[in-house]
Amino acid sequence: MRAARPGLSACFSFSVSSSLRAGVQPGSSEPSKRTIPEKRAKQGLKMDREEDKKKGKETETQMKESKPCSHCKTKKCGSMAVLPAYSDLGKSAKDIFSKGYAFGTVKLDLKTKSQSGVEFSTGGSSNTDTGKASGNLETKYKVKELGLTFNQKWNTDNTLTTEVTMEDQLAKGLKLGLDTSFVPNTGKKSAKLKTGYKRDYMNVGSDIDFDLAGPTVHAAAVLGYEGWLAGYQMAFDTAKSKLAQNNFALGYKAGDFQLHTNVNDGTEFGGSIYQKVNDQLETAVNLAWTAGSNNTRFGIAAKYQLDKDASVSAKVNNASLVGVGYTQALRPGVKLTLSALIDAKNFNAGGHKVGMGFELEV
Repeated sequence: MRAARPGLSACFSFSVSSSLRAGVQPGSSEPSKRTIPEKRAKQGLKMDREEDKKKGKETETQMKESKPCSHCKTKKCGSMAVLPAYSDLGKSAKDIFSKGYAFGTVKLDLKTKSQSGVEFSTGGSSNTDTGKASGNLETKYKVKELGLTFNQKWNTDNTLTTEVTMEDQLAKGLKLGLDTSFVPNTGKKSAKLKTGYKRDYMNVGSDIDFDLAGPTVHAAAVLGYEGWLAGYQMAFDTAKSKLAQNNFALGYKAGDFQLHTNVNDGTEFGGSIYQKVNDQLETAVNLAWTAGSNNTRFGIAAKYQLDKDASVSAKVNNASLVGVGYTQALRPGVKLTLSALIDAKNFNAGGHKVGMGFELEV
């Protein structure tokens, strides 16, 4: 047999390799049907990967831009929670000293709400030392569409008070109110116009007493930044043209820690510290001193949550007065409070006080 020609073999190998590159199977004259879709699939995967990388970079950029700063918990550094009113400065420490105690009284409070949205609350108390009893009745109705709240109160001293407030209607954060009182036995009447405005970094308010002899103007402002709080409160008697009240306050609030100091009329100095140790334990310390006197008042208080339904409170001051309280939720809407005040200096002399409170909410 004759040997194959070199030129013919080279031509055959070239045609086979060319056919394979073009997707032609050996022995077939048509391209493979799977080759073109596979190429398109590979190109699609590559494009999807490039788009995913771009989206990932954009997401990382947005996260960096919205990352909170070191002193803010919100996404934007400029925003912070609305500041409290001047009267609410140091409220956390005040609550530890006041709530959960009812020394020398027996109290009963009832709260309910009608189907029409009217809230009713009534309360009565009796002083265990004097035997004097007192009570009150309060109704509250809100018109959410108009931002109006109607509040009426009556007590056993036969005093009727009515308060109408409008909030967030004329401007966001603006609150207007009219408070009136009337004593039928004596015919005494009084009225007070209240205004308040709150937004980030500030909370201001002003009250004007309507008095024929000359109204008294009350004003207060609280400014805050990065946890620091500064407040001023004043009262101006227009009849006498002089300041009747001149108070300053300075404080710091950082989550579970609060510090509050105040100076009233340049003679009364006070301060308080509130610390939430954990989810069960809260502590507070207060200090007060009057200029020109060596009498310094000092107190320590704590509240411990035994479980979701029970808590125990205790406090003591430099006069050796020890107060203890126990609060128990008997069932949803029913709460019982027992408290006692012990004079540790004169323990054998007696004079200790006990109290009980009962709250119902239906």
